[in-house]
Amino acid sequence: MIEITPHFSAAVGLVPPAALWLAGLVGSRLIVTRPHTVARLNVAAAWAALAAAVCVAAVFALHPPAAWTAFAVPLPDRMGAFSLSVYIDAVTLVMLLLVSFVGVIVSRYARTYMDGDPGQGRFHLWLMWTLAAILTLIVSGNLLLLALAWIATSLCLHQLLTFYRERPAAMLAAHKKFVASRIGDACLLTAVLLIGGTLQTFELPEVYARLATPLQPLPTSLQAAALLIVASAAMKSAQFPLHGWLIQVMEAPTPVSALLHAGIVNAGAFLILRMSPLMSQSALALSVLALIGLTTLALASLVMLTQTSIKVSLAWSTTAQMGFMLLECGLGLYSLAMLHLVAHSLYKAHAFLASGSGVDGFRAPTVRFAEVRIGAARTIAIFGLAAAVALAVALAFGLDWRQQPALIAAAAIVTIATAQLLLQTTAVLGATAMLRALGLSAAVCVAYYTLHAAFDALLRGSLAPLRPEAVTAQTWLVPLVIGAFLAMFGAQRFIAAGASPLRQQLWVHLYNGLYIDVAITRFLQRAWPSPTHSAQPTVSTLSTGA
Repeated sequence: MIEITPHFSAAVGLVPPAALWLAGLVGSRLIVTRPHTVARLNVAAAWAALAAAVCVAAVFALHPPAAWTAFAVPLPDRMGAFSLSVYIDAVTLVMLLLVSFVGVIVSRYARTYMDGDPGQGRFHLWLMWTLAAILTLIVSGNLLLLALAWIATSLCLHQLLTFYRERPAAMLAAHKKFVASRIGDACLLTAVLLIGGTLQTFELPEVYARLATPLQPLPTSLQAAALLIVASAAMKSAQFPLHGWLIQVMEAPTPVSALLHAGIVNAGAFLILRMSPLMSQSALALSVLALIGLTTLALASLVMLTQTSIKVSLAWSTTAQMGFMLLECGLGLYSLAMLHLVAHSLYKAHAFLASGSGVDGFRAPTVRFAEVRIGAARTIAIFGLAAAVALAVALAFGLDWRQQPALIAAAAIVTIATAQLLLQTTAVLGATAMLRALGLSAAVCVAYYTLHAAFDALLRGSLAPLRPEAVTAQTWLVPLVIGAFLAMFGAQRFIAAGASPLRQQLWVHLYNGLYIDVAITRFLQRAWPSPTHSAQPTVSTLSTGA
């Protein structure tokens, strides 16, 4: 057991999830008779969890990692023990503050949104327990406890996704998510057992200590565990090819979409970050993770351009962002992935909760500018300017690409994003706005690298650096990532360039997600039919969630 001071124990990390678990137990007796009381209890418990999270962060922010164990049950064959334990480090604190804050916003919004619904009490009960399961997952100091919280999060969320059981589309999407989650749960449990059997412990501090010394070569059991963790993270984060369920769960109430896209779907990246001491020693697992993330990102970013529904477009955006986040993890850019996780969660929660206002804004009269087509020569020149700005800012921050080659890919992605900003400005406002756009681009780059440096300093000591074998694997991953982003950039400009038979055909195929989810759904309905098997959805419903 690790204690910080005699006065403050890591046991306080249990307070945020405990507040919601206890409120859920009380509310379970009131969901029928006093649903409004359950709604108020949900909001109060969410505020209590946030206040406790802030206190935990204030106490432990400037201290080394801490652990505390309430009780432990020894397991046979020297596999360690199952324990109710807490582990607090920088990753825990960031996630604890993020999820508890999003939980308050979603709970408060849901109180008004669900007011008058016949199932209001039931909704708030499962919302409390879903938040409690997520927070338990974050503070878990024992791998078996972490796996159980991982499963509990999925099962509680399933009750929210099937809130409207009379809707066939909602039930089908929830069923697909249920199957993907059970596959991910099996992968994670198997990985945890492999880790415990090899290292003879399930306690995170002891696991980290035993992985601190590089294992040369990495045992086959740990190599398999790393690959299974990748599979579990991919299932949780709706990665290719089982990504379709995330697009179709829009049938659930809007607060569920906000919570799912802003907190739960990010758990895949959190799992990779939590297990970074193991992942950093497996070049194979990181390479597979990077390829899965890159494939999902490429597909979702192109499909998103063709969607006409705001919420469906946001769902494809989440899929792409999750792919990007796991790509960053696969490249070993862990602190950048955590920054991405925080930024995405906050902006996506707001985007879903404000999606109705977005429709009103779209319908409002606006001044539209005629876009000017930009030729190849000017495009190349703008790319050169973007590269110069991005490189100058990167060098000013002293980024060392020799130590971490993946930073080359990060810099190239920033360059492409900057070029996109400059091209859009030039197309809409003309070349006269170029100086202003360059200044804005430089400011964006400075903000990006500043936040990257801040998160790198914040998380130093909580995330394991890549081992030499994993760094070597980046020699082929980095060029592949840069080439893929350039190809996506070209494809996006081609799709938006104007009408032509080829573009129209491509638009239709992308609108339907290249029919990948249609094939997955048909196979699943034969292998494990959903409760709504008799109600066969159309192709457009399967692919767009419309």
